[in-house]
Amino acid sequence: MAPFGDFYDGRRVFVTGDTGFKGSWLSLWLTKLGASVTGYSDGPITTPNNFTASDVASRIRHVDGLVEDSAAVAAAIDEAQPEVILHLAGQALVGKSFDDPRGTIATNALGTANVLDAALAIDSVQSVVIVTSDKCYAPRETDVPYLESDRLGGDDPYSLSKACAELVFEAFQVTIEHRAPSGTRAPAIGSARAGNVFGGGDWSEKRLIPDMVRAIGEHEPLVLRVPHARRPWQHVLEPISGYLWLGRMLASGDLPNASWNFGPPPQGAHTVEEMVRFFVAEWGIDLPIEITPQQQFVETLLLRLDPTAAAHDLGWHTVLEPREALALTARWYRDYSEGTASMADVSSSQIDEYVERARTNGLTWAK
Repeated sequence: MAPFGDFYDGRRVFVTGDTGFKGSWLSLWLTKLGASVTGYSDGPITTPNNFTASDVASRIRHVDGLVEDSAAVAAAIDEAQPEVILHLAGQALVGKSFDDPRGTIATNALGTANVLDAALAIDSVQSVVIVTSDKCYAPRETDVPYLESDRLGGDDPYSLSKACAELVFEAFQVTIEHRAPSGTRAPAIGSARAGNVFGGGDWSEKRLIPDMVRAIGEHEPLVLRVPHARRPWQHVLEPISGYLWLGRMLASGDLPNASWNFGPPPQGAHTVEEMVRFFVAEWGIDLPIEITPQQQFVETLLLRLDPTAAAHDLGWHTVLEPREALALTARWYRDYSEGTASMADVSSSQIDEYVERARTNGLTWAK
């Protein structure tokens, strides 16, 4: 049996944010599973980017558009007639949210409403997965991991926007049965809250791995803002496997409409400083480090998720240790920098490698 029980083979899937870091990996994986993918976004936000590097555009049908544009979202979903919708589009950078709080909230909250609203008008849709963030929780500087039932909130525009997206999702749970087309089953909906992800192909500003790759390439010191901040780091393919399995389980009627955390076990959280040390060791270089005298903006110093519900309800858990995930990531960037390999082949091979590791670890979706 292929991953996810052959569910995606021949299935129509609509991915918002397909040109983003996670969205491009997800879209590539879906094509390997045999899905017919329609992607929707306003294009890559960085140059270079994984969407271009891994040649995702040649494998899917891409539609240019903003998730804030309700009419454009509705038209694209109506034309695609998808069976599964995976909503990843959004403003994903904390720093940028301070420069444009209104735009961040509009993209992340209103965009979620637009996708759900359009999905409920299409009778082909079986499931919708709304991807938000571990930062949707009201911050508390304690060592207690966040549960899905914890209070939503945020003390910065980005976190607030993700909490708002989750509240939009909760509101649609209440109305969904009343909105389904007459004589059809209402689509199942779920939200996925993932911690900090990394992997090959991310060039976003003020993110740890891309900052290290740029510093290495430019022979400059790495500047750290909060070296002791602790995060639930995971390779990008870890939560994506959860999103894909969640979409399948929801469509099959095996799960209630609810939210799930996707991340490493609480003891798997590492500090920024530890991740830097691991990464440079895998790359095999010395990288000078500078600490900024003060934070440029408010950031939560401790974030840990409790993924027990995902383990119980979906049989999902992470499979890569941090050093293994960083080794995979360093290998991707080295191949890219050397320019001798097809990055589409490299990315595809890393997906295969990850699936095989998940199968060895006995994950249900990989059997």
